[in-house]
Amino acid sequence: MNHVIKVKLLYALYSPFQIIKLALVGVKMRGMVFTGGSLFVNRCKHASISVGKKCRFMSKSWGNNIGLNHQCILSAEKGATLTIGDYCSFSGDSIWCFERITIGNHVRVGANCLIIDGDAHQGDPRSGKNRPIVIEDNVWIGGAVTVMKGVTIGRNSLIGYGSIVNKDIPANVVAAGNPCRVIRILSNDVVKQLESMFEK
Repeated sequence: MNHVIKVKLLYALYSPFQIIKLALVGVKMRGMVFTGGSLFVNRCKHASISVGKKCRFMSKSWGNNIGLNHQCILSAEKGATLTIGDYCSFSGDSIWCFERITIGNHVRVGANCLIIDGDAHQGDPRSGKNRPIVIEDNVWIGGAVTVMKGVTIGRNSLIGYGSIVNKDIPANVVAAGNPCRVIRILSNDVVKQLESMFEK
């Protein structure tokens, strides 16, 4: 069976059950959500997870040609707020929210990425303060990227494969590396094309 057909069938088969599951764990959905495989959600006490319309979460290993290391994971610790906009897509990604993570509309997150706004061991005296993450509209994050706490990624920007994003990235650029840095500014024509592509 063709790979694309498999993915579409998987979204169709799994999504209704996953929507019920998401609702039961208190995820606020602002429209239809599509899932390929099981989406893992951990929502702690007084935490908020909100997902926009027509977002897609792929969790099957063959659901992306890179190959997925694990299912998609959305985790919000006590009192945290995780907000995902409309028309976003994720493949085997982990989003771990300790304070606030805000993802805009039309954001593409490549395979096996980590977005985390704090240090995992919160009780350890070596842990620093949690700092919010903002990923603005139309951002494309390549595979195997880590977005670290306190970062804003500006509108229309692209983050290259395997990057470690530990500082702000401005709008309308291509950035890559460890640490991630701007390597190219998008032309006005490309920015206009992106804005028209993602108009609602």
